Amino acid sequence: MTEVARQPVGTLQVRTIAMPADTNPSGDIFGGWVLSQMDIAGGTAAAQRAKSRVATVGVEAMSFHKPVRVGDVLCCYASLEKQGTTSLTFRIEAWVIRAGTYRGDEVLVTEGHFTFVALDGNGRKRKLENV
Repeated sequence: MTEVARQPVGTLQVRTIAMPADTNPSGDIFGGWVLSQMDIAGGTAAAQRAKSRVATVGVEAMSFHKPVRVGDVLCCYASLEKQGTTSLTFRIEAWVIRAGTYRGDEVLVTEGHFTFVALDGNGRKRKLENV
């Protein structure tokens, strides 16, 4: 049986290149760097949806599948999973285009669920509009 090629799910929110300064002593990109890029992607999507400032309140079900290497193009995709009264939960997928390959050759490296809360101008939780 052949494996069906999977494609990214969601809207592209972040695209950046993994650099040598982002590596651990083994030469792989730090998982924390990948996590921060995913948080930026989710925060961007959440702020667009909330039409306001947001704050990360939870990160769940992180799965690191493959390493990210120097020179890889990291692409983070966000898809809304749940909207509550004040919160938004997004599934974030991190894919890479390996150095020396081309668009269409993306590899899923990490995925997780990020929850954000909408904030008012004073930094307090606020209700979301029904969209």
